[in-house]
Amino acid sequence: MDKLNFLDFNHKNLLPLTYTKPIAKLRIGILTIEEKWQQNLKTDYGYITEAYLQKKYPFAPASDYLVINSGVLPNEQLVQAIQQLKKGEKLIQEQNFIAARTGNQQFSKNDIETLNPIEYTHSYREVQFPWHIFSWNGEEIIRDFELITQDRKSAPLNKNNQATGQENIFIEPGAKINFATINADRGPVYIGKDAEIMENSVIRGPFAMLEGAVVKMGAKIYGPTTIGPVSKVGGEINNSVFQSHSNKAHDGFLGNSVIGEWCNLGADTNNSNLKNNYAEVKVWNYDAERFIKTGLQFCGLIMGDHSKCGINTMFNTGTVVGVSANIFGSGFPRNLIPSFSWGGAGGFTEFKLNKALEVTERVFERRKKTLDKTEIDILTHIYEETAKYRKFN
Repeated sequence: MDKLNFLDFNHKNLLPLTYTKPIAKLRIGILTIEEKWQQNLKTDYGYITEAYLQKKYPFAPASDYLVINSGVLPNEQLVQAIQQLKKGEKLIQEQNFIAARTGNQQFSKNDIETLNPIEYTHSYREVQFPWHIFSWNGEEIIRDFELITQDRKSAPLNKNNQATGQENIFIEPGAKINFATINADRGPVYIGKDAEIMENSVIRGPFAMLEGAVVKMGAKIYGPTTIGPVSKVGGEINNSVFQSHSNKAHDGFLGNSVIGEWCNLGADTNNSNLKNNYAEVKVWNYDAERFIKTGLQFCGLIMGDHSKCGINTMFNTGTVVGVSANIFGSGFPRNLIPSFSWGGAGGFTEFKLNKALEVTERVFERRKKTLDKTEIDILTHIYEETAKYRKFN
């Protein structure tokens, strides 16, 4: 087996998080889905994704390769079953596609029907909706922690910190932690390379922060929470996942939420994660084009890449924010905020593409990243595809 390719099945169900990336690039636990599989299978990988994303995320051709449903999370039994597949076989469970082994250079979803089915009888999980990410984050932190810290020694924790469950705390080289309180009795705590936890922060596991992430002074973070690479957080956070390069640097509450890449939440931003009547939360689904049941009583904010909100912003329970939206003003805005929207509870107008690209370029420059033509083409496609949602009065 030479290569691995991730096949996107639930692109629309996972919008707005997958507008800008393949499903396998979503982070849940410590690692992204693709990183989990790479750790288990030790092979190079590519993507079979939406046409407008394929240039940035190319297919990895090979004479013998695996295709894995992008949303499927690995476990020991599943990895073994996939490794045992022969060419021309697919692994399924009750007609649901899990993986296949093939030499077909132009493999697509249509080719699945031609493969010999092998029934998988054990349990597994597939990330199919955005709320699966925070709902399963704790178990994935535990699984990833065991995977990436096995037979490795943690950097020492400075003695000026207070900690319980130190055997469940792993610190990568270059991380800085001073005068913090860490409780790892209820789940592991992973601190990535060159990350920083500032003074008087209180953290309860399961918790993970990736390379270059920062927890600001006096933060209160309840697990299971993940802070992605080069993200900066403060205030109160509960059971939330920041994908990468996103900031919530000041006071305010965020709970049961998923924040995409290159997002910024202004000071004192708060979200509701529980309805006043304690009812089940419904969330907008782009595939069904309606609000659907989540099966959850607690569900907060789902925010797509490049979106921002101003100081004192308030989000209702189960709010979905698209890509490159800019939200500000008093009151609660609607709980579906389309991509490239500009405004708040008082009303929205369109955030023109050229203006949104100017903001993205300035944000990228701060991280020494270039807004190239490939990125512009992706954002332009999203702008055009989502125009139908921007029917403002």
